Amino acid sequence: MSTASVSAYHIVIPARFASERLPGKVLLDLAGCSLLEHVWQRAGESSAESVVIATDDERIVSVAEAFGARVVLTSQDHQSGSDRIAECAAVLNWPDEQLVVNLQGDEPLMPSACLDQVAALLDERPDCEVASLYWPITEADEVVNSNAVKVVTDSKGRALYFSRAPIPFARSFASITEAMESGIEWKRHLGLYAYRLEALRRYTACSPTPLEKSERLEQLRIMEQGGRIAMAQACEFIPAGIDTPEDLNRVRCLIESKTL
Repeated sequence: MSTASVSAYHIVIPARFASERLPGKVLLDLAGCSLLEHVWQRAGESSAESVVIATDDERIVSVAEAFGARVVLTSQDHQSGSDRIAECAAVLNWPDEQLVVNLQGDEPLMPSACLDQVAALLDERPDCEVASLYWPITEADEVVNSNAVKVVTDSKGRALYFSRAPIPFARSFASITEAMESGIEWKRHLGLYAYRLEALRRYTACSPTPLEKSERLEQLRIMEQGGRIAMAQACEFIPAGIDTPEDLNRVRCLIESKTL
């Protein structure tokens, strides 16, 4: 159990059945139980007041209830996990001031300490409506990888912008490696969020914004509307989640090696 000091918060795990590259992935077997159960177990190791799975599919409801989870069935029309969490919170009648952490349903290796950290970060930052985490990038290839979302922050630890492009742009250097050696730093955004529920409700009620659609990053909707996102380096490394069959095999091997 993590011992981070944080006000009461809830974790919601949005879990949809459809997946472009790995259909039904949250129900796939991972060392003897479903991927979703592993994620739920990680959430249960945190200091959260409750853990809820929000899904659009009765098959997920059945599996999740069988391993003891609290489940809310939501609409199949949601375009994002944030939308699904907003509906879940409305069903459960949570108040606007409630802190909620969004834990993706494909993150079976999420350290519980990071869940408490992101909630505590938001709790400590009344000037912000959302909090998230990053990890230092140490390889040049990752800087230019469009699947690695980069974030730049201000002097108060608030996000200035998120992009799939290599930001900051090291204009004066011949290469990313040379820029790194000179001390230029890049930060990879980690898709773990804490929200003030009132803000989440407000943002999900709005249509996608131009920058959000351009980058395909929903957190930009918050920033385009003037919202502030508190950022901090994760207290522990967060391994990559599962998007492909190769990811599934990689994580399966990691989990099985720990249980032998």
